[in-house]
Amino acid sequence: MKSLVLAEKPSVAKEIARVLGCTQKNKSHFEGPKYVVTWALGHLVELAEPEDYDPKYKTWKLEDLPIIPDKMRLKTIRETSHQFRAVSQLVKRNDLKDLIIATDAGREGELVARWIMELVKWKKPFYRLWISSQTDKAIRDGFAHLKPGHDYDNLYQSAVCRAEADWLIGLNSTRALTSKYNAQLAAGRVQTPTLAMMMDREKEIESFKPLEYWTIEANFGAFKGMWRDAANQDSRLFDKSRAEAIRERVENGQGKVVRVKTIEKTEPQPLAYDLTELQRDANKKYGFSAKQTSNVLQRLYEQYKLVTYPRTDSRHLTSDMVDTLKSRLDRIEVGPYAPLVRPLLKLSKLPITKRIVDDTKVTDHHAIIPTEEPVRLGELTNDERKLYDLIVRRFIALFYPVYKYDSLQVTVDVASEMLYANGRTVTDAGWKTVYGMEAVPGDEANSDELADQSLPTLTEGAVLAVTRCEMRSQMTKPPLRFTESDLLTRMEKHNLGTPATRADIIEKLVKSDTIERQGTRLHPTKKGQQLIKLVARELRSPELTAKWEQELENIARGRGNASQFLSSIREQTGKLVKEIRTSDVEYKPHNVTGSKCPECGKNLQEFKGKRGKQLICPDRECGYRRAAEAQVSNHRCPQCHKKMEIRTGKAGKFFQCKPCGIVEKLEDVKGGGKKVTKREEKQLVQKYAKDETFSSSLGDLLKAALEKQGKNE
Repeated sequence: MKSLVLAEKPSVAKEIARVLGCTQKNKSHFEGPKYVVTWALGHLVELAEPEDYDPKYKTWKLEDLPIIPDKMRLKTIRETSHQFRAVSQLVKRNDLKDLIIATDAGREGELVARWIMELVKWKKPFYRLWISSQTDKAIRDGFAHLKPGHDYDNLYQSAVCRAEADWLIGLNSTRALTSKYNAQLAAGRVQTPTLAMMMDREKEIESFKPLEYWTIEANFGAFKGMWRDAANQDSRLFDKSRAEAIRERVENGQGKVVRVKTIEKTEPQPLAYDLTELQRDANKKYGFSAKQTSNVLQRLYEQYKLVTYPRTDSRHLTSDMVDTLKSRLDRIEVGPYAPLVRPLLKLSKLPITKRIVDDTKVTDHHAIIPTEEPVRLGELTNDERKLYDLIVRRFIALFYPVYKYDSLQVTVDVASEMLYANGRTVTDAGWKTVYGMEAVPGDEANSDELADQSLPTLTEGAVLAVTRCEMRSQMTKPPLRFTESDLLTRMEKHNLGTPATRADIIEKLVKSDTIERQGTRLHPTKKGQQLIKLVARELRSPELTAKWEQELENIARGRGNASQFLSSIREQTGKLVKEIRTSDVEYKPHNVTGSKCPECGKNLQEFKGKRGKQLICPDRECGYRRAAEAQVSNHRCPQCHKKMEIRTGKAGKFFQCKPCGIVEKLEDVKGGGKKVTKREEKQLVQKYAKDETFSSSLGDLLKAALEKQGKNE
């Protein structure tokens, strides 16, 4: 008898099959003496659509909402149905004694497998492979210590609750908004409160009124001092006359050192990475989007097997890993990391504290660290190398001493005005050696304050002359719009989404044209600004969504009630739809163009799509759409041999050479590159020249082509 192994992706199934000795390759599975290894293609099963319950829901109508099925159904995903059928056939085999779930070790991975098992009606025993890396050793150890499948029933219930809640809240809210305002408006359980946080920041920026203030800086020759108010330690003066009076008192005056204080300070090593912290640092240092970091990290985990499980929310390691830490360091003793690792390998015992290893602070997976897989840096792409560098250096730094320095604080009294200077002397570079003494990415420094400087030896009572005094004028600045790093921090703080889903939420907001990237900052669009006013009030609240996320976590830990959670979600869905239905807020499309729909005459609206901008009729029953801009094809002009553009007219799509004006039928070229005769070309040009959707510049080109053709004939 054999075990059926269900992996999440073909690439993972292939690696598992290799380790398990499954050498017989089939179209939909691998087979060996003890195991049959098959795979999903991500999700093979999903929640049924509204029209699967009743055909009337194919048409979106406000009066049909809310759609709340008594029992949620499952259905196979059409695009991957071939693989589902293959799995369905495999489970009927009589020589299979049990099933091993080998999908990603997390909430969504559990859902992928359990939904498949439900639809294929799996009744035999099942087990769970729960591993934190894809190395051969981890796979072998995992199969040697399989967990009973029912140990993860709570995780599965949490995943089901998450999926059904998103369906009920997201689908009903989106249909309600789209139906009422006849526009493509999407809302969701997590994406809407995330957008709301950005809009709150936008309101702060819009209501901000800049104020002028002044700072006073005195130069004592060997160092500089900054004036601060003795009462509140603020260096800003909002009264110009007071600032000028202070400058006059300090300028060319004599100062007396009234305080010299040296404090020994330490900075502990930063904790190992979880996904969110890694996304933040990659965004700050390299400008990576959260999604980009997730994708690159997945390759490092799955393809190269160089790092542990990516979608973790823990920054600690577990006690059972301690014996592996030195061998992991040994593997990364390559390239620029070799001189940093060698001193650690010479130690008889690594300096491991509870700050690094703490079982009580690890949830499903430990922090992201390097594996024991051999490292070949030359095989990595530039982006992969950058992300791997962040992970490796953070891991090495765990075992270095704390960073130590002496903080020197000097206070100088000049005409009863206090000026302050700070200095720093490094006594032990410690873990910062790993970073070449550069600071770990952190919050932006306060530009009003003087940076630490090299201070001379000073004693209390010493007299100093002020060589120069400057009064600088500045304006208060509005709060900055969020970077992705900032937004991830806010989402984590408010418990919006999980480390695995936050990047996708940001991408959904970008793709739905509710926010946009401008440089390193995220800006709400006009559509996003209006959408947040249309959505039901409670759905905008990060607190409500955070409460839901906490309940999902409690369900996963066996401390929550799934049926009560879904009951409250169903009740909430009805309230959200009712509020949208009765709202009197108006929506004004921000993307209306001057182009008319050739079918119904309404003004077309411009949308961004995967293939560029599209012009779409706002009347969903009409459904007319065309490309807003000409697409450049790989098809060459027969005359000048430049790439031709694909354009759309009333008669359909066609190729057109912009420089020459030559036009070719799209279907003729697709059908084998059939050449168009001069007579056919003339007829085609005349046909498309009459098209009302052409711009005037295109019309001019067509006229030129007609004239040129007339001369040739």
